[in-house]
Amino acid sequence: MEYIANTLSNLIHQTAFFNLTVGNYAMIAVACVFLYLAIRHGFEPLLLTPIAFGMLLVNIYPDIMLPIEESTTGAGGLLYYFYLLDEWAILPSLIFMGVGAMTDFGPLIANPKSFLLGAAAQFGIFMAYFGAILMGFNDKAAAAISIIGGADGPTSIFLAGKLGQTAIMGPIAVAAYSYMSLVPIIQPPIMRLLTTEKERKIKMDQLRPVTKLEKILFPIIVTIVVCLILPTTAPLVGMLMLGNLFRESGVVRQLTDTASNALMYIVVILLGTSVGATTSAEAFLNWDTIKIVILGLIAFAFGTAAGVLFGKLMCIATKGKVNPLIGSAGVSAVPMAARVSQKVGAEADPTNFLLMHAMGPNVAGVIGTAVAAGTFMAIFGVF
Repeated sequence: MEYIANTLSNLIHQTAFFNLTVGNYAMIAVACVFLYLAIRHGFEPLLLTPIAFGMLLVNIYPDIMLPIEESTTGAGGLLYYFYLLDEWAILPSLIFMGVGAMTDFGPLIANPKSFLLGAAAQFGIFMAYFGAILMGFNDKAAAAISIIGGADGPTSIFLAGKLGQTAIMGPIAVAAYSYMSLVPIIQPPIMRLLTTEKERKIKMDQLRPVTKLEKILFPIIVTIVVCLILPTTAPLVGMLMLGNLFRESGVVRQLTDTASNALMYIVVILLGTSVGATTSAEAFLNWDTIKIVILGLIAFAFGTAAGVLFGKLMCIATKGKVNPLIGSAGVSAVPMAARVSQKVGAEADPTNFLLMHAMGPNVAGVIGTAVAAGTFMAIFGVF
């Protein structure tokens, strides 16, 4: 009888109920809210579902992220191995290749002025950089945090790893991916606030057709130019352009399909769950995390506003030929930000189709965020 009692007692004490803190339960609740948003409301479920589930797992069973050096058995936790692929910049680079294989750069080629809108939306990054320094972060941590303003999760992870900011990589990645998922909620109020109904109704001329030769040359030329100026951007820009070259060359259909489908989704699962698993209560519930989340939101809002305001300037310069709404797509959340531009424009006029016009700044924003990351790496002498 005593044996049975001891066995039952041991089993009971092995359950998570006796090992979790109030913070763990709080993070479990947050994970459930994220899952609800992803599944019930469809807020970028491809990103939010694995992130939320990784958050759920690590707060129930923290050893799933146990580092090898802290293990008594010589083996780390399952998601720790996934996380190493983030730290080593492997998964962010593969994500970029998948994005390149899925994205049509034609709107950007047809309207090169879109580069200016993509550049304007990077204003939020530099605002966040100075804001992070004022909040007490060191210069490298501030640079890593600032990339959240571009709404670019892979680049945020990539830069945090390169600058040695692994201690805050989790909050940075979760903030970046959360804001990417919440683009449909965060951006529209800013867009409506900064534009008039008349501006939102502006219909833009149809984009010119882009030749196959232009589409093939574009990724090659961009890779040569950008990587010669900022070699540190090669892992991101190079993979982005390689994926796009697969798509546009038309001679490697199997590689295009793999990069844009099977490989892309495998990487999203690994990256999403590992990012979510960095949000243990001990690592996440602190003032630094709160400051990072606030800075990220401010940066994202400023980036959106800067894109819209520059769009208004282009609207004036072109005598009403540019709808300012497409400027908000200059953040690099592809293609969510472009869809939001289309949605807000269609609310003002259901016959207004801005999606392809917004894809130009959206793609430019991806390149712009990678360039901003490369610039920070060059400033700090990181290769």
